[in-house]
Amino acid sequence: MTSSGLQPRQDGDAALRLLRDGVLDLEGRLVDASNTTLRGILTLDGITARCVYKPVRGERPLWDFPDGTLAGREVSAYLVSEATGWGLVPPTVLRDGPFGPGSCQLWIDEPEDVEALVGFLPADELPPRWFPIAAARDDDGAAYVLAHAEDPRLARLAVLDAVINNADRKGGHVLVGADDRIYGVDHGVSFHVEDKLRTVLWGWAGRQLPPDAVEMLDGLAGQVTGALGEELADHLTISEVAELASRIDRLRETGRFPQPPEDWPAMPWPPM
Repeated sequence: MTSSGLQPRQDGDAALRLLRDGVLDLEGRLVDASNTTLRGILTLDGITARCVYKPVRGERPLWDFPDGTLAGREVSAYLVSEATGWGLVPPTVLRDGPFGPGSCQLWIDEPEDVEALVGFLPADELPPRWFPIAAARDDDGAAYVLAHAEDPRLARLAVLDAVINNADRKGGHVLVGADDRIYGVDHGVSFHVEDKLRTVLWGWAGRQLPPDAVEMLDGLAGQVTGALGEELADHLTISEVAELASRIDRLRETGRFPQPPEDWPAMPWPPM
């Protein structure tokens, strides 16, 4: 829940206005992030909400992504998420802030009693309907497993990641909001023209896509060649938009979740 009580799905337009036009006061830096990631409070017409502000000037150079493009990829992930109708990415805009242009995303607070959907569990305590993804051991040598729930909300997120070619779906990037919806965050390394999918959500690998995903992809394909593609062109290259369309077509043709890559690390590090 945000500080104002705004719900991303019900109050999307109000959230976008607040993100674009609200006065942004910074609270501090999220020190675990690899790029400069700042939490702030937005205020507009008596409404306040927390946000995550990632200035372009704070982006760490990467060998495989052009400099200064991560903020635009964050916005692109939100645009594609909205086009799916699933609302898996919190409202996100590109705006000026205290450190210049950057992405600004609505902050999602997880309730204290929320049950995690991804995590490390004792190997002999894997709950029913959970997928084991990778084996691990703690400092004392006890066996653990990285796993995630067989949850249709996560399945949708796995489809979105395949569509946007997300190279960094960590377990900590999956949030459960007060509205019991899940949200994916941190999409700065997405939309590459080469296959770079790295995720902890491999539980459905190779399985048939659910009917709602097939229907969504059919509709999304038309949007990428229309208004959505024009919006994305403000943030992505022509080749990146074209490859987005190609990935959607490949998913439609196979009708299956992708398999882990053989020539690229299948999971991000750290995974959580």
